[in-house]
Amino acid sequence: MKSKKNPNADIGRNSSLYFMVGLTVVLFTVWQLLEYKTYETENEFVQVLEVADNIDEDVPVTEQIRTAPPPPPPSAPAVIEVVEDELEIEETVIESTESSQDTEIAEAIAVDDVNVGEEEEDISVPFAIIENAPVFPGCEDFGSEAERKACFNQKMLAHIRNNFEYPKTALELGITGRVFVKFDIDSKGRVSNILKRGPDRLLEDEAARIIALLPQMKPGQQRGRATKVTYSIPINFVVQ
Repeated sequence: MKSKKNPNADIGRNSSLYFMVGLTVVLFTVWQLLEYKTYETENEFVQVLEVADNIDEDVPVTEQIRTAPPPPPPSAPAVIEVVEDELEIEETVIESTESSQDTEIAEAIAVDDVNVGEEEEDISVPFAIIENAPVFPGCEDFGSEAERKACFNQKMLAHIRNNFEYPKTALELGITGRVFVKFDIDSKGRVSNILKRGPDRLLEDEAARIIALLPQMKPGQQRGRATKVTYSIPINFVVQ
């Protein structure tokens, strides 16, 4: 059976072609609209300066004040009179107060009557080079100087171990390190002038507290005289 519809009359046959043509026209139109530019028209402005023809200005009347010239300086006299000075001036004679070899001294002071006081020098000798080191309590029985110094060092370490208390705050914060302590043993055997240097103030204060608890010792001697001795020791703060 043959179809009664004419294939040339089918409008949907070229629909895709028409769609492409229409899409192309629309895109071209949109592109032209986007590219379209307008420019502002330039307006010419003419500036007109208006100047008045007649300018009448009132000039104030001023009066010039004339001052009189200064008077001329007085002229020198023709004759200069010289007046003689009749006053007599008494000269003051200043006598010297310095004594000479011819001056006699009423009373002579004997050399033996003069009291000469010896001023004690505040010197400090390091512990390593002192002639007679300070004697720690309990080290009196040692005869030689080397034995007394060794006993001093042992007693010092034992004192630090017995009085050592780790600061609670430093222990909680995990603060560790080495504190260098330097102090003096004065001429009376007492501890003074404690200096400390460490990583934290808590550790420094604990080290100074331990050194301040040292007992009074027999003072060191240099050339037969009691002398201040300087001693240094490090204290380690370690958390085990």
